[in-house]
Amino acid sequence: VQLVESGGGLVQAGGSLRLSCTVSGNTVDEVVVAWFRQAPGKEREGISCRRRDGTTYYRDSVKDRFTIASDNTKRTVYLQMNSLKPEDTAIYYCAAQWRVIRGREFGTSEYDFWGQGTQVTVSS
Repeated sequence: VQLVESGGGLVQAGGSLRLSCTVSGNTVDEVVVAWFRQAPGKEREGISCRRRDGTTYYRDSVKDRFTIASDNTKRTVYLQMNSLKPEDTAIYYCAAQWRVIRGREFGTSEYDFWGQGTQVTVSS
């Protein structure tokens, strides 16, 4: 499984961005895909996850602002980010794994496959 993220950039607070994670080697319905982010000086944290059955999960800090969705024809998982805040500034990574233990969707050690990351900067 190979992952390539795109869509990061600079946006003002309150703005929106859509990140894309293109999966090669498998369809998006064959793997669990999650989005993580890492801000300078902080640990990488999981923010959203989509299971193979379509169940989605969100970290509280992004719930109601971010939406994860997939397009199997394009082998892409998206992260739509609205109402962005300066504290959302980070490098965003997508990750994939065949199976993830329930309750461990945001565990970095659960995922073997990672993209290269894309920078998101939100200015105040």
